[in-house]
Amino acid sequence: MYIILGTAGHIDHGKTALVKALTGIDTDRLKEEKERGITIDLGFADLCYPDGIVVGIIDVPGHEKLVKNMLAGVGGIDIVLLVIAADEGVMPQTKEHLAICNLLGISSGIIVITKTDLVDNEWLEIVIDDVKNFVKDSFLEKAEIVTVSSKTGENISLLKKKIHDLAIKVKQKSSGGAFRLPIDRVFTLKGFGTIVTGTALSGKISINSEIQILPVNITTKVRGLQNHGKPIKTAVAGQRVAINLQSVQKDDIKRGDVVVTPGVFRCSRLLDVKLNLLKDAPELKNNSFVHFHITTSEAIGRVIFYDTEKLKPTESCYAQIRLDRDIIAVSGDRFVIRRFSPVITIGGGVVLDPYSKKRKKKEGISALKIYETASLSEKISMKLSLLGLKGMTFKSIIGWSGDEIKKIEDAIKYLKDSKLILQYEDKFIHKKVFDSIEYMLVDTLKKFHKNNPLKFGMQKEVLRSLFGLSPAVFEEIILISEKIVSDKETVRLKDFKITVTDTYNQIKEKILKLLKDREYKPLAKKEISEYFGIKIKEMEDILKLMVNEKLLIRINDNYYLTTEDYKRLLFLLKEFFNKKETMSVSEFRDLLGTTRKYALPFLEYLDSNKITLRVGDIRKKHPSF
Repeated sequence: MYIILGTAGHIDHGKTALVKALTGIDTDRLKEEKERGITIDLGFADLCYPDGIVVGIIDVPGHEKLVKNMLAGVGGIDIVLLVIAADEGVMPQTKEHLAICNLLGISSGIIVITKTDLVDNEWLEIVIDDVKNFVKDSFLEKAEIVTVSSKTGENISLLKKKIHDLAIKVKQKSSGGAFRLPIDRVFTLKGFGTIVTGTALSGKISINSEIQILPVNITTKVRGLQNHGKPIKTAVAGQRVAINLQSVQKDDIKRGDVVVTPGVFRCSRLLDVKLNLLKDAPELKNNSFVHFHITTSEAIGRVIFYDTEKLKPTESCYAQIRLDRDIIAVSGDRFVIRRFSPVITIGGGVVLDPYSKKRKKKEGISALKIYETASLSEKISMKLSLLGLKGMTFKSIIGWSGDEIKKIEDAIKYLKDSKLILQYEDKFIHKKVFDSIEYMLVDTLKKFHKNNPLKFGMQKEVLRSLFGLSPAVFEEIILISEKIVSDKETVRLKDFKITVTDTYNQIKEKILKLLKDREYKPLAKKEISEYFGIKIKEMEDILKLMVNEKLLIRINDNYYLTTEDYKRLLFLLKEFFNKKETMSVSEFRDLLGTTRKYALPFLEYLDSNKITLRVGDIRKKHPSF
């Protein structure tokens, strides 16, 4: 079982010394940290218990100017140790760090009062009472308070036990989703190359697994894995992981980039969120700039409120965060915002839709309510309904929701069984989106069939362009539809049948007689139209219908033969080729008793239908004839 513990608290309250007392590891690794005696960047250690529980520890800096470094480390923690020095008590960064932990949804922790060797018991009791008042109404209100001295070792063993007792109650992060590890450190080792570290938030990877690094969009492989300095073959959610990257330069990546399963997650700059403001924060106006922190990423964002013009302390609202650069987020991720200037923590919240779009105020609030409170299937259904025909693939749903793959599979199965969504190849679209567009297409085809009773269907391109649909989307609709069918370049309603009238039957017989009389010197389509005094477009419909009824053979766009005459043509050809292997154009012309004007289009038709085979200026019998 793997648990992540993070420290929190004011500068010089003994966080790093406490971690060393607990683990024997000095997390201050930088030369500057050693020289100045303060923690500047994130430090890492581990606490291993005999029963197999491994607690990875992230030691954060406590200086007010280094809060952004602190934020990069607390995104994936399960337990917090709120460290308060007995000789100073609650200080400004104690308050800010606790607020940040509240905003990030951390629900478990221990309050540790350090440096007890510097105060007497009476003073210690005063500090304890003050701390209890301080943590009221926070997630640490009922947390245990442990007094320790890292210098003398007082209660260090007790604290270890309390950490263990709390760790066994923590719900393990799921490895059933796609892998995601926000990078908090990048460095190189001689003989190994580039290494990144971070807390695995979901999924698992193994040595030689293909991975993607976003938003820089680098695809590579895992060369090696370590957990707290020990080589491992597979890394799972909840672990502190060091990944040795194959063929990646250190300067190509940085803190804030994310290691993920390829092809699942998407970069975003527009996030729909539920935003909460701290009780001591200044009023936040609509369209304000803020510093935005999520996992190990930091960006500048503009806050757009959906349902208010300003947010007062302790209030919450739906909002959109518009960022100045790409970040990776999933639904349910927690974030923190800090005032643009002066830089102080003012609030935070939860991501409801990581793949949003710009929209007007109050538009889409009903969707955000569903994203906030509804079931996974309801959330997916709502997202698909808003995406229209773009839809989502299974992989993109995983990246959007951040949930376990099995849960997503179950949710999609439920939606499909309930006929709320449809699947085309690897894409899912909402049924109501499909229905609305299908309705418009069906209505157009109904009118077309009514006005063109002898046409088999409407030209695909004409129908598509009427609604401005892309060719790919249009084909998807036709393929999915149970009401529309496609026939090469035309589409029609499935239940449409050409209505044959007495007038059609009469003209049909006259056309057949006219063509039979002329045998292999047929009139052209235009000539037939003029002969009967029928408009050319109407005559085209009649001729197509006769071809469909197998009364005529369409030679080309101009000439038609009766099926009876065509069969006799084939019989004459067989007899000819039984006697002779090759045939010239003039021989074919004489065989039919026609002229070159007709013989050439007849031969081209025979060539294209593999009856004859052209070799130079002569024809041979095609092998398939």
